[in-house]
Amino acid sequence: MRAMVLRAPRSPLVLEERPDPTPGPGEIRVRVAACAVCRTDLHVVDGDLAPHRAAIVPGHEIVGRIDALGRGVEGLAIGDRVGIPWLGHACGVCPYCESGAENLCDAPQFTGWDRDGGFASHVVADAAFAVPLGDLDLDDVAAAPLMCAGLIGWRSLVRAGEGRVLGLYGFGAAAHIVAQVARHQGRRVFAFTRPGDVTAQDFARSVGCDWAGDAGATPPAPLDAAIIFAPVGELVPEALKAVKKGGRVVCGGIHMSDIPAFPYALLWQEREVVSVANLTRADARDFLRAARVAKPHIATRVYRLEEANAALDDLRAGRLSGAAVLVP
Repeated sequence: MRAMVLRAPRSPLVLEERPDPTPGPGEIRVRVAACAVCRTDLHVVDGDLAPHRAAIVPGHEIVGRIDALGRGVEGLAIGDRVGIPWLGHACGVCPYCESGAENLCDAPQFTGWDRDGGFASHVVADAAFAVPLGDLDLDDVAAAPLMCAGLIGWRSLVRAGEGRVLGLYGFGAAAHIVAQVARHQGRRVFAFTRPGDVTAQDFARSVGCDWAGDAGATPPAPLDAAIIFAPVGELVPEALKAVKKGGRVVCGGIHMSDIPAFPYALLWQEREVVSVANLTRADARDFLRAARVAKPHIATRVYRLEEANAALDDLRAGRLSGAAVLVP
C-alpha cells in the first residue's frame, strides 16, 4: 500500500510504501477510493493537537470498498461501499458509552490520530464504526466530505436548535453542506467570512445563503443561533453580539484559539455557548437520512494522494471553496 505519513508535527507528509495491512478480529480493510481533507487533519499536522502516535497516517473522511474481512465481522461483505469517520472506536463500557454519548467515550480511538487514516491506498477500520453507503446517491469524491464536514456540521446544527435564523461563521466544507441542509429545512442562513473574502461570500450565496458578509458585520436580522466552524476564538463574542435573547452559539471544531474576555452583558438574557465534540454512529444514520432528502451539492477539489501537502497548504491558506479530496 501507499500512504502519506506524518513523521513529526509541523513537517511535510512523506510518501511511504508499506505492506498491505491485515484486518484483525472485528475489523475490515478498505481500499480507499477518496479521502477528504479536514481542518482537524491540519491541526494534527500542524501540532495544534498533540500527537497520539508516531508516524501516523492522517485522514478521517474516507470512502472506499471493503476488500478484506477480519474474523467475526457480520453484516458487511467484501465489495461493500463504506465510509470511515473520525470516531474510529469507542470502548462501549464507560458511563458515556452506556448513556449513548459515545462521542465522549473515556477511551476512544480517532481515525487519523490514534489509528492510521485514509491518506493512503488502504485503511483498516473497526467494522462496528464503518458507515454503510450502499444506497447513497453520490460518487466517492462527493461522499467523502460527508464523513466529517457533514457529520460534525449536522451535530452542530442539531445542537443549534430549531431556530429559524442561523448564522455560520467560517464558510468552508462543513458550512457549505450545513447551509444547504438548513435551507432545505426552511431556515434563513447568514454566512460570515474572513473580512473582505468576496470569493467565500459569493460561494455562500451560490449554495443558497440568504446573506453573506464579513465576520463582525451586523446581519440583516438577529440570529436565533450561530455555529462557529472557523477555529478562531475571537468569533465567540462576535457571534454572541449577533444572537438574540435566548440564542445559542455552537463551537463546532475540535480546536480553537483562546476566547478573549468579553462583557457579561453579551451572555446575559440566557444566551448560551456550547461545544460539539466528535460524533456518534447515530449522528451518521440521522445525517445520511437528512442528506438523502436535502440532496446537498458537495463542492470539491480533487488532488492525487501524492499532493496531500498541497491540499493541506490550500486549506491552511483559505484557498478552497468546499472540500479538498485526495484520490489514491
